[in-house]
Amino acid sequence: MTTIPLVDLRAQLQPLKKEIMAEIEAVLDKMQLFLGENVYQLEREFADYCGTRFAVGVGSGTDALYLSLRAVGVGPGDEVITVANTFIATVEAIMQAGARPVFVDIDAETYTMDPAQVEAAITEKTKAILPVHLYGHPADMDRIIAIAHKHGLRVIEDACQAHGAEYKGAKAGTIGDAGAFSFYCSKNLGAYGEGGMVVTRDREIATQVQILRDHGQTNKHQHTVMGTNSRLDEIQSAILRVKLRHLDEWNTMRRALATEYSNHLFGTEEIVRPTERAHAEHVYHLYVIRTPDRDGLSARLRKHNIDTGIHYPVPLHLQQAWLAAGYSNGSLPVTESASQEILSLPMYPELTVDQVHYICQTVKDYFRPQRMTRGRSPRRPRLGGQ
Repeated sequence: MTTIPLVDLRAQLQPLKKEIMAEIEAVLDKMQLFLGENVYQLEREFADYCGTRFAVGVGSGTDALYLSLRAVGVGPGDEVITVANTFIATVEAIMQAGARPVFVDIDAETYTMDPAQVEAAITEKTKAILPVHLYGHPADMDRIIAIAHKHGLRVIEDACQAHGAEYKGAKAGTIGDAGAFSFYCSKNLGAYGEGGMVVTRDREIATQVQILRDHGQTNKHQHTVMGTNSRLDEIQSAILRVKLRHLDEWNTMRRALATEYSNHLFGTEEIVRPTERAHAEHVYHLYVIRTPDRDGLSARLRKHNIDTGIHYPVPLHLQQAWLAAGYSNGSLPVTESASQEILSLPMYPELTVDQVHYICQTVKDYFRPQRMTRGRSPRRPRLGGQ
């Protein structure tokens, strides 16, 4: 049997290949390779898609976070409150800006920032809050924004896994001062290389990002600040413009597949299925379940030609790169508990319903004999670090 991959980029490329290749050829014919027509058109189209005023193309999602932080004035000596259950780029961006990440724990159901933990983490050095819309589900932005306003803090949204996700009808990334998106190849909207985007309603933030991404230039050879080289290139922009037109359709397909997963895994008490809060529209960048027997289940799925992933097995506060900050096991109990039990199942728009049913049946078959052998109710997955 052919392996069902965690993500299948070739399946998405095939129906778009002729159109994408034609756009690439058009870029090469003109030889305007960066900050040209496609970049500016993509910025306008992505801003319109998100329902915000400005979008600025940059070199990666990491750069989108870093430049957003710098644009709102985060710098050396500042602190930024964020979460440890995320890809390390979230923290890299804070460190690159010269600030110190301060971690708070996550909500046990959505795996996003727990607003109840934020206020206690604020000090006189706190400059910003950086929530992560993880796996495609928005964080609880109303509560986070209320805390930020109370304390005069800026809010930068890490929307790198949340293209098209919504919070109370607003697109993820448009609720705080700025939002950062990644166009890494496996994202819901992915390039065929690196790329990122900053979105904002604030003209000054957009202007600062535009300057910072191009070596701090306001005009050619006129450098007003020390910036960086983070210019989204024309080829990736041309590709993304083609793919952006399909994003809503792809997200709808992801949501339908997630419904298939959740319906067919219903009653499998050994796992916890993803949660979608009433105020949110989840876009399922990843379909993440939770089980105490994560490693055994993953091995069984692999034996049946089903790829899985773990996002993320080692929380950032326990990574070697961050040990000097003094965090240890027990610092973030919900995050640590989740990291031992989360498992990502295959998720991409081209996944078939039959494949989803096969994956679900394999999951259920794995737990059935264990349940019969125990002869009692299964142990439920831990929640909230309990």
